[in-house]
Amino acid sequence: MVYVILADGFEEIEAIEPTDIMRRAGIEVTTVSIMPQKSVKGAHGITVWADALMSDILQNGVAPDDMDVLMLPGGEGHALLDKCSEVHALVNDALIREKYIAAICAAPSILGKKQILSGKRATCYPGFESLCYGAEMTGEKAVVDGRIITGRGPGAASDFGFALVTLLKGKDTAAQLKEAMQYNDR
Repeated sequence: MVYVILADGFEEIEAIEPTDIMRRAGIEVTTVSIMPQKSVKGAHGITVWADALMSDILQNGVAPDDMDVLMLPGGEGHALLDKCSEVHALVNDALIREKYIAAICAAPSILGKKQILSGKRATCYPGFESLCYGAEMTGEKAVVDGRIITGRGPGAASDFGFALVTLLKGKDTAAQLKEAMQYNDR
């Protein structure tokens, strides 16, 4: 299960496109609102209805056993994610249980400030590199280093999604899906 955490101001394409790509690959994805309601307003005024509230998925402050990937989209909403103690609890839990943690755009800065990117290759939205403490910043669209997946920004949302599919379903599934979606990664 992939949990995509949403806060008001999230970058719509960075949350929705990878979610769509993963669901097309048969990966179970649950969108989770940290807001008091399931409706979450994106950075460009698009409101989405999350599958669950944060309180729905936490079990005594611990991530559900079925969590394989924790995904954090960027946009202005990354600041709300960073201020949310439940998000930090999920990140900590994912680290302890050796789950994948994916962050795109400004959201890798959340991991950077926690020293999670130290010694790892990573990417983020230009201007947030200084908050990715200790990371080797590549500038690539999507970077996988161990259990950490980072994406550069809105234009890299599909690459980020396909990187997650490759990790969870394999290269063949990702290649077949790219062909079916007429995706050209050049």
